[in-house]
Amino acid sequence: MSGVLEKRSMRIGARRTSVALEKEFWRELERIARSKGVSLPRLFAQLLESNGGKSLASTARVFALVC
Repeated sequence: MSGVLEKRSMRIGARRTSVALEKEFWRELERIARSKGVSLPRLFAQLLESNGGKSLASTARVFALVC
C-alpha cells in the first residue's frame, strides 16, 4: 500500500461528506459497488447506516478487507 490518502467528497442522502482513504481501498470499494450494482455513494450510505456512529473511513476499510 502506498499510504497516501486520497480524499473524495460525496453526497450521502441530504448530507455532503468527504472520506480520505488509500487508493487501494478506493479501488476495492469501487469494485464491490459495481459487483453489487450500486453507486459508490450508495455503498457508503449503507455503510453509514450500519456503522453505529464509528468512523466512516475505518468502517469502509474493514468492509473492503472482509468482502
